Amino acid sequence: RVQMDSEYRVVLNVGGVRHETYKHTLKKIPATRLSRLTTNLANYDPLLNEYFFDRHPAVFAQVLNYYRTGKLHYPLDVCGPLFEEELKYWGIDSNECEPCCWMTLSTTRDTAEVLATLDGLDIDTDENAEGPELYRRFGWEDDYHNQSLSKWQRLKPKIWRIFDEPRSSRLANVVAVVSIFFLLIAICAFCLKTHPGLRIPNLITNPGPNKSDLVFEGSSRSFRSVGTKYQEPSITIEKQNSKAHHGFTMVEFVCNVWFTIEIVARFFSCPNKWEYFKAPVCIIDLVATSTFYIDLIMNYFVGATADLEFFSIIRILRLFKLSQHSNGLKILLHTFRASAKELMLLVFFLVLGIVVFASLVYYAERVEENPDNQFHSIPVGLWWAIVTMTTIGYGDITPHTWLGRLIGSICALAGVLTIALPVPVIVSNFAMFYSHTQARSKMPKKRRGVLSVDQVKQHPQRNHPLISHTNLPKRVSNHEHTSLISSNGNNGPPHTFI
Repeated sequence: RVQMDSEYRVVLNVGGVRHETYKHTLKKIPATRLSRLTTNLANYDPLLNEYFFDRHPAVFAQVLNYYRTGKLHYPLDVCGPLFEEELKYWGIDSNECEPCCWMTLSTTRDTAEVLATLDGLDIDTDENAEGPELYRRFGWEDDYHNQSLSKWQRLKPKIWRIFDEPRSSRLANVVAVVSIFFLLIAICAFCLKTHPGLRIPNLITNPGPNKSDLVFEGSSRSFRSVGTKYQEPSITIEKQNSKAHHGFTMVEFVCNVWFTIEIVARFFSCPNKWEYFKAPVCIIDLVATSTFYIDLIMNYFVGATADLEFFSIIRILRLFKLSQHSNGLKILLHTFRASAKELMLLVFFLVLGIVVFASLVYYAERVEENPDNQFHSIPVGLWWAIVTMTTIGYGDITPHTWLGRLIGSICALAGVLTIALPVPVIVSNFAMFYSHTQARSKMPKKRRGVLSVDQVKQHPQRNHPLISHTNLPKRVSNHEHTSLISSNGNNGPPHTFI
């Protein structure tokens, strides 16, 4: 009976750890690697009567337990991507994990997605990238190795790094400081030129019907001339259509000259023109700079008008250029992008509550006699509901009936709950992105490369002292198991096969 039982057993050597089970146990999950074991595979060693797999032994313990019990659990001492990679090798779907392990597995998947997202954000760029790594961005890696780079090919990456990577060199750091300085000066000039005390009022000549009055409005004196033969027309100082002081125009002109230099330098030195124009910061910079020159030309030919000054508000969007110099601002902007579902859910519930409470308060104020009723229509109630649900409470519109006040109280409480529920998700997203960014900034930028199996096959170490190719056996390989090192021989360990 013991002899018959041994015929149904199989020995699996995974990473040097021997596991023993029954053959019918491995048949429980068909269409997997272990369910198709035969003695003709390259992994089989007839001398030791075992199958060898050069894989992670800790993960295989859970894999074998899955064959025995039908339940797949996640090992806590193994990284998530490694666990999924091992399951893929054994032909098992990682979604078969038990519900008790789903939280851990989903956390590792979220971490992998965050890391992939941070790679796309280009937050932690290699400040010391030189040689092939630098020229690979421009597609000139072959020219670099062949030493056939032209002067422009050598100069273009340097110009790009000066204007795009502030920490790459001292000159790039100086350019970044100058850029931030002009940016702040331009924003301050844009704001200060709207102050009434810093604007130049328009002088308007009003002849009048009798041409006998000379009036200066808006000043501390008033002079009136009466009874003269020659009456001068009246002059009115109109501050409604005043224009900005010429000094602000000169300041903005100097700033926009620098912004133009930046745009031209970045355009001619960027690795990819299409990717350059797709960047949101680039679009904002181009639109803001072009509107300044358009405004300058229109003022010269047409004159300053309030309609033209309205379009200059686009220049305030230049503040987003600070994201080029601040990783925290990049993460904040991406947090809102990553939390789009939560933000849409927040807006949906707010709109739903605003419409419902605006309708309720409109009819509630009409239930009893109310001479001070301020809710003349539901659109007026919409404004009140927005102010109340967002907990601002201007107090310009208030209910006066007991039912209206009750609805107002419920509206305020519902607004607090509606806004408070999605906020922790957005905060956790920001904390997750920021913590990963801080961790990545402390990691080494360059790591030692590891050859793949295909590369080892192409360049076998035939003179390695620990490998004797004359003693390695020749194995039969199939499409799933390919020998790592093969030669002509009859003796030797089978542990060099995967």
